[in-house]
Amino acid sequence: MAQHKKQWADLATSEAKGRAPRPKKTPEGIGVDPVYFAADLPEAASDAVPGIAPFTRGVRATMYTGRPWTIRQYAGFSTAEESNAFYRKNLAAGQKGLSVAFDLATHRGYDSDHPRVAGDVGKAGVAIDSVEDMKILFDGIPLDKMSVSMTMNGAVIPVLAMYIVAGQEQGVDKSKLSGTVQNDILKEFMVRNTYIYPPEPSMRIISDIIEYTAAEMPKFNSISISGYHMQEAGSTLAQELAYTLADGMEYVRAAMNKGLDIDAFAPRLSFFFCIGMNMFMEAAKLRAARQMWAKIMTDFGAKSEKSKMLRTHCQTSGVSLTEQDPYNNVVRTTIEAMAATLGGTQSLHTNSFDEAIALPTETSARIARNTQLILQHESGITDVVDPLGGSYYIEALTADLAEKAWELIAEVEEMGGMTAAVEAGLPKMRIEEAAAHRQARIDKGEDVIVGVNKYRLEEEDELDIREIDNTAVRAAQIKRINAMKKSRNSAKCQEALNALTQAATDKTGNLLELAVEAARHRATLGEISDAMELAFSRHAAVTRVISGVYENAYAGDPEYKTLQSRVSEMQTTPHVLVAKVGQDGHDRGAKVIATAFADLGFTVDLSDMFETPTEIATKAIKLGVDVVGVSSLAAGHKTLIPEVIEALRGAGHPEIIVIAGGVIPEQDYDFLLEAGVAQVFGPGSNVIEAASSVLGHVQGLRRNTK
Repeated sequence: MAQHKKQWADLATSEAKGRAPRPKKTPEGIGVDPVYFAADLPEAASDAVPGIAPFTRGVRATMYTGRPWTIRQYAGFSTAEESNAFYRKNLAAGQKGLSVAFDLATHRGYDSDHPRVAGDVGKAGVAIDSVEDMKILFDGIPLDKMSVSMTMNGAVIPVLAMYIVAGQEQGVDKSKLSGTVQNDILKEFMVRNTYIYPPEPSMRIISDIIEYTAAEMPKFNSISISGYHMQEAGSTLAQELAYTLADGMEYVRAAMNKGLDIDAFAPRLSFFFCIGMNMFMEAAKLRAARQMWAKIMTDFGAKSEKSKMLRTHCQTSGVSLTEQDPYNNVVRTTIEAMAATLGGTQSLHTNSFDEAIALPTETSARIARNTQLILQHESGITDVVDPLGGSYYIEALTADLAEKAWELIAEVEEMGGMTAAVEAGLPKMRIEEAAAHRQARIDKGEDVIVGVNKYRLEEEDELDIREIDNTAVRAAQIKRINAMKKSRNSAKCQEALNALTQAATDKTGNLLELAVEAARHRATLGEISDAMELAFSRHAAVTRVISGVYENAYAGDPEYKTLQSRVSEMQTTPHVLVAKVGQDGHDRGAKVIATAFADLGFTVDLSDMFETPTEIATKAIKLGVDVVGVSSLAAGHKTLIPEVIEALRGAGHPEIIVIAGGVIPEQDYDFLLEAGVAQVFGPGSNVIEAASSVLGHVQGLRRNTK
């Protein structure tokens, strides 16, 4: 190797007129050389065989040469009727499996008539309040033949119970149901935040579901251990890999503590990873994940090869999609889809190009689906098992990424496992730091995003977007809830709910089994959730602001220093409340904004999660802030942000400036500005430029009130 590297270095130095290309470092701290040779391969690489543990080269010997990956598009919006029509149309057009997106009210265990979710019903997923909704959702879709994936964590007990009952009332026994429920609560405490109960009772729910499905639903995957939302929240790939596998280890321990034999449930565990734009690193990540999980399960005492096999669904990144020049997102999604399939995923969702702005239209969803059909039928990827296997670069990356991930897993294990680490806030802190570093690199132009911080269009074209009439959806859901409650046997329903509360309190029985009985008697999702909340309580996260990331990233930058000086010269430090309103738990953007503004010298407060517009306004007044910055990523901006402004005005404080940021379509800007929003910052906004603009608003307000 030394001879080959010297030959290359001499030639490269000559071509580069005096200096060969230098190694680079990834955000994970992995050194990437400009060139690799055979001697760079890890020793085990040449011995790896597809279909044989540790499965680095794939979980099956034939991989896609025998059967391509499953096209499993994630979708759900508005009512069960509308989502059902969308599913049936996509299935007819070549989609092979269903993946259900639920609205935030459902995720958080609230019925559609609950006052806290008025702006969230049907907006970012389908509203499900009862078995009646679930039956409509799958009307005309035979559940004994269709594999169904459900992204659900907080309200997993009522949702899975209603799915089981809907199947039974369709004539399908639960033993015939196939698919996956996400059921991965630990990552919710780290990043996505659609939790309901504290960590300890949440772990009991998971182990009860694993126990029930192992005994009653042999074709159903009881958990999909998800790293997807970690990367979307800003994690490095090493963090996503390590914390996902560490979560898996915790779930295995929970099931074994219930007395379950590892080989009885482990073959039904599955995983879910995000696929971003670092194409080769993403492919290496999936290869490393399989290799590492095989070792982990062997160490746990698994004997079956199926128990050691990491099977995964993947989804292309949402964070990589841009509002600016959005047709570039078609290319981004294609690159990410190639990375997932070259890495050996078992199923895949490809994002639509307009999802940085709104829910996908039928046209954008068709392009996303056809991206996978083109890869399957036209690209040649399905002709060869593990096309990247043996690549000097890929094999080296696989080994390096695994090494970094093992280090992070060891840190978690030293704390007593992932539940203890989550309760201490370690993974959340690490991911938030990584997110802030990433945004700072983008703002400085160190990480190029085409069409955003380089090669910008002078003028953006307006896109057609899908818009949900939240008021109409909520009214329809409430009407169905009321009709069902009138027709049910209330005494039987309450008896089933009481039994569920008792079992949650006494730590007896199986919660899913009892919830199935409650759902059969037409208990609503909110009622089932509340029955357990009586015993478990509702979890409230602690919010905090990270400091120093932007200060370090912009050290010596004259524009940054000028902005800091403008802030420090203010007679009273400008005060900002960064707020999440409604049930939207995605707080990456809010945390990054809070970090940057704090480093610049603003006084910054973060709201608690899941507050109502009135609660946000009350907090802003009590703190005496100049600005409320509302972060919206779940399409509730036209309902919730004007309510914040009205609450401020109603309390006699119209002077408090309200700004909005997040996934907000440009065609909605005028609506928000007319409602009283001072400025809107869409996806891809430069954080430092945004801070300068906000400071200008504060300075203008203070001049006008002198």
